[in-house]
Amino acid sequence: MSLFRTQSIDALIAASEDPERRLRRTLGPWSLAAFGIGAVIGSGIFILTGTAAAGETLTFKSILHAPVLDLMLHGSSAVSTIGRPGAGPAISLSFLLTALACSFAALCYAELASMIPIAGSAYTYAYATLGEIVAWIIGWDLILEYAVSNMAVAVGFSGYLNDLLDNVFGWHLPAKLAGPPIVGGVFTGAWFNLPALIVLLILTYILVLGVRESAGANNAMVVVKIAAILIFVFGAARAVNTANWHPFMPNGYPGVFTGAAIVFFTYIGFDSVSTAAEECRRPQRDLPFGIIMTLVVCAVLYIAVALVLTGIAPWKTLNGAAPVAEALKRLGYNGVRKWVSLGALVGMVSSLLVFQYGQARIWFAMSRDGLLPAAFSKVHPRYKTPHVSTWVAGLVVGIPAGIWDIGTFADLANIGTLFAFVIVSLGVIVLRKTQPDRPRVFRVPGSPWLPMISILFCVGLMLALPLETWVRFFVWLFIGLAIYFPFGRKRSALAKARE
Repeated sequence: MSLFRTQSIDALIAASEDPERRLRRTLGPWSLAAFGIGAVIGSGIFILTGTAAAGETLTFKSILHAPVLDLMLHGSSAVSTIGRPGAGPAISLSFLLTALACSFAALCYAELASMIPIAGSAYTYAYATLGEIVAWIIGWDLILEYAVSNMAVAVGFSGYLNDLLDNVFGWHLPAKLAGPPIVGGVFTGAWFNLPALIVLLILTYILVLGVRESAGANNAMVVVKIAAILIFVFGAARAVNTANWHPFMPNGYPGVFTGAAIVFFTYIGFDSVSTAAEECRRPQRDLPFGIIMTLVVCAVLYIAVALVLTGIAPWKTLNGAAPVAEALKRLGYNGVRKWVSLGALVGMVSSLLVFQYGQARIWFAMSRDGLLPAAFSKVHPRYKTPHVSTWVAGLVVGIPAGIWDIGTFADLANIGTLFAFVIVSLGVIVLRKTQPDRPRVFRVPGSPWLPMISILFCVGLMLALPLETWVRFFVWLFIGLAIYFPFGRKRSALAKARE
């Protein structure tokens, strides 16, 4: 039963007040919302919007590439080439539907964040509700989620930066210094993807300087990012041809639901707000505000972009790699196009900053609980940030991003995030039963039904991911358990307290 020992919420809060490991509380509600927006809105708003509107063709070359749900329903016959119908102009409804679905998990995060205002997000919530072994699994899973997400974004940033330098200045970095040496297991001849590493080291340095400085940098980037989106929305709105919106649902409800499945992952990132719990001035009130405001603002921006994009171009033409840029180029709106390019680039940097921040806080929280070496929970005497875990996280992401093309591993981030959503939703149900009288500044309405809907929705999306992703996910968890049993289980703070 020691595997399922839980941390007392009061003990967790008391540990966060330890002077040697206490973080500085400087964040307000709008800075938290900006953190969430910085994580959620990246370059995907200018890419997946078109993909989901136009649809896509998927080829399952082997059983490993086929979605688990298809294999469960159809067996080996699921290995085939299928078409996913586009939502067309109704992609705006897909974004709305996805926002409603994500709101279930977001409300669960808001309740637990207001009750347990501690760094660590889903890891800490699992430790307080479901036990140490579950906490370790979700913590190890979150490390994978944040790391793999940022590896992919850093590789994308490098390519986008080189393209922008070429378009604006007619000059770009040598291919040997700006591309991954290994793509799909094949050596490309490049030496190292230097921009990917450099941008991560710069952001790591900013994060070490302090959460106020990090939040200030993120706030500035979020302003630029939102400005770029609004310039596109209002600048291109005058070119909207309402005939492009007819028929509004060319593939009916199946197209809307398929579009929702494609764009679901553009909303992932609002959970990063909860990792800032210990650096928030009024966590009980501000954390729910930051999480919910993130979802609302992002949903409005996504829907606005979707309506304008499908209004300025026929939806069937939006299946390119850069649908927004291509549509603006055809219209001759090069000024707006430059802002879109800048917004996409800044969006990547902002996402990198927030996810690196969140990853370092996960390492910090697990170390403070004794599940990782104590060095990771050291706090800088001047800046009051977990500088060791921040630098380690920067190198753990930056070096692989400089070597491999990590884009093919993006589904690992998706399955890790969905698993975290399941654990958080389950945690709300458990705490309502075990500690019904504990004060809750924010309460999920309709509990336990709404958290149960959140669990079912997330499990369904997990089953839609390829079998290959599940295999890699379980391999990563097996590696984590191989570390937990000889190290974490014996050295955790709870184990030492009971010796």
